Amino acid sequence: MIDWTTAGIPTLGGMTAVVTGATGGLGYETAMALAGAGAIVILTGRNDAKGLQAIEGICERFPDALIAYEHLDLASLASIADFARRFAADNERLDLLVNNAGVMAVPKRQQTEDGFEMQLGINYLGHYALTARLLPQLRRAIAPRVVNLSSLAHRAGAINFEDLQGKHCYRPWRAYCQSKLAMLMFALELQRRSVAAGWGLMSLAAHPGYARTDLIANGPGANTFQGRVGRLLQPLISQSAAEGALPTLFAATSSDAEPGGYYGPSGFRELKGIPGPARIMPQAEDLAVAAMLWDASATLTGLSFDEIAAAA
Repeated sequence: MIDWTTAGIPTLGGMTAVVTGATGGLGYETAMALAGAGAIVILTGRNDAKGLQAIEGICERFPDALIAYEHLDLASLASIADFARRFAADNERLDLLVNNAGVMAVPKRQQTEDGFEMQLGINYLGHYALTARLLPQLRRAIAPRVVNLSSLAHRAGAINFEDLQGKHCYRPWRAYCQSKLAMLMFALELQRRSVAAGWGLMSLAAHPGYARTDLIANGPGANTFQGRVGRLLQPLISQSAAEGALPTLFAATSSDAEPGGYYGPSGFRELKGIPGPARIMPQAEDLAVAAMLWDASATLTGLSFDEIAAAA
């Protein structure tokens, strides 16, 4: 694959995009690039003050950007439903949904408003619910895409149906790896079901490699010995948030991206480098587990893609 940068993004005039977790880091850089290419971009987040700052920052670089900020708390099914209603009231269609928001390795087990383990709830179940709620608008677009943010951490992940919410044995990194594996499996299963049901969606996934974001800088272990050593090695093994957003942008906009594709940095161990196809671990392609996860997600969130599609 040739070097791919934001210069490879086609003109997106007239397209509408929603980016979750867009008030900083990878989401902000993704929203910035999409707005710069002419898309109407709706940034979402939980911190309204940061949302307004993000709008100002993008407008400083692209004064004619068509952007807006909307409050969206992925830890609340009610907030997701409210956002979806507001969006549907103002938008007939949605061309691109980037499920980017996430939390990493929460030290102690916490629950979302709906009783989900925090990482599974925000990183995965919230995005499952959001995608389901926005399915009618996505299906009205000519060539809609959904891009899920996974992680290199999916390689160590496993879906533990016996303790999906970590109630009996919570380990921060295990929960994080499970949530990121779930995001990749969701992307792959959504593509399969879209083809089977004729929803017309193009579902993809991406990961940023080792990108220098607040999620890393302020994450657990940042002040440990290992964390300090990691910071010393960062220039060699990491890349900026803007570079980390490139695989997402490639998946979201490139004509070379394939349905059901997974993209990440193509350099050493996929830590940094230009976007390219990323390695998918065998557990992410387990069709039986993917179907079980899909059914469990529908039950937990109370949202069925099939029912929403039929009612649209």
